[in-house]
Amino acid sequence: MNLNPVVQRARALLLSPRAEWPVIAAEPATVADLYRNYILIVAAIPPVCGFIKSCLLGYGWQGFQVFRLGIAAGISQAVVGYAVALAVVYVVALIIDALAPTFAAQQSRVQALKVAAYSYTASWVAGIGLLLPLGLSVVIVLAGAGYSIYLLYLGLPATMRVTADRAGGYTAVTVVIAIILGWLTALIVRGVIPGPSLVGAYG
Repeated sequence: MNLNPVVQRARALLLSPRAEWPVIAAEPATVADLYRNYILIVAAIPPVCGFIKSCLLGYGWQGFQVFRLGIAAGISQAVVGYAVALAVVYVVALIIDALAPTFAAQQSRVQALKVAAYSYTASWVAGIGLLLPLGLSVVIVLAGAGYSIYLLYLGLPATMRVTADRAGGYTAVTVVIAIILGWLTALIVRGVIPGPSLVGAYG
């Protein structure tokens, strides 16, 4: 598998999003293409890193003991978290598409999935921070979530053709719904497999 296009796209989004969004919007794509060529790969970062941290590296406890999740439980949580993340990004795309008329934007299921998936890039890449000590991990994960919101704000005008004056409201409503959705799915994952949750949304 050639990961270079994925790395290049993620790098461009993180370093020069204003230039990258028009390129993304103009690219021909299908839902299957977006999942196969990008989402399935980048969305795997948080569950894989979470598994390594929780099952192999472990969490320090009061500077003395190291707590590790069992391998079976860790694999189960990673798989469930990954599956839920793949579903959540599509549901967020459906929400973005459904909200389009409210903000005088252009409806398009594929463009909505583009902006949802590529906006999540910062959050997914920030999943690498799960390998670090808890304090640093929280800072990096929160920074990734914040940057994902910024990416969404920049991406909506290019993909959904919303005007600049409406982009802020479109972003805010989408983020609020995504946060609620992320919170609910995190509860589901925790209910199925106890332990640190690997599911996140924009916040």
